[in-house]
Amino acid sequence: MVSNEQRRRQLAREKYLRQQQRRESARHKTRQRNVVIAAVLAVVLAGGGAIAATGALSGSDKDKTKDDAAASGTPSAAPTSKAPDPCAKEAKAVADKKPKKLSWKKEPALTVDESASYTMKLETTCGDISVAMDAGKAPHTVNSFGFLAGKGYFDHTKCHRLVNSGIFVLQCGDPQGTGAGGPGYTLPDENLKDPSIKGGKYPAGTVAMANQYNPQTKQGKNTGGSQFFLVYKESELPPYYTPFGTVDKAGMKVLKKIADAGAGAPDQTMNTAPNASVVINKATVGKS
Repeated sequence: MVSNEQRRRQLAREKYLRQQQRRESARHKTRQRNVVIAAVLAVVLAGGGAIAATGALSGSDKDKTKDDAAASGTPSAAPTSKAPDPCAKEAKAVADKKPKKLSWKKEPALTVDESASYTMKLETTCGDISVAMDAGKAPHTVNSFGFLAGKGYFDHTKCHRLVNSGIFVLQCGDPQGTGAGGPGYTLPDENLKDPSIKGGKYPAGTVAMANQYNPQTKQGKNTGGSQFFLVYKESELPPYYTPFGTVDKAGMKVLKKIADAGAGAPDQTMNTAPNASVVINKATVGKS
């Protein structure tokens, strides 16, 4: 017969084991969440690198890109439920138009006027977005965008990624629409110490380059291509992404409309596509 004292000890031991199990389960869930967070957002801003920019990735290269990106350990995006597409009608009207397949072996010659300001106008299915660009701070980047826009490179390309948790960005500039496309050449990092990037935060309205930099391995510098992201709400990011422009007030309203529609679940390439059908019908660059 079990005594009261033995029974009390048994119950206490069982209670202790249950507490330990709950604590271990909580720690396991936290570790899983942090791994997912690190993997998704690290991939979010990976784009336009030396290999990825060419669009000539083999299956093993794709896997390596994902592994390298996941190692960078930045926070991520939680997908939202499917929301109505506020740009569906406009997108349907241009659904038959496809991006050009263009690629170059080297960066275009630097012909931009570094004493001038430039404006890039993105005519999208969700509305027009104008970006003021400073050639003095990011001459190679501004020069490249002028070159690519002049060639029609961005025309009819989708903005393939929207992140609405952790950071708040819309990513565009990939004719493939997968996050692996680029112009075939890479750009040097520029303006990384811009005074507007304070405390590791990119202000709302900032436009910056995506790249393949991995802060843990210190590899992937100077790997910008054509992919860029537009910050629609202040976002905490390491200062590895060339800031080269600022969205105007009208463009911020367009970004808000896109963001309010939310994003879908991650696909096989870890993209969280916007629910809004954001297509750049035409991109132009000229002096302001």
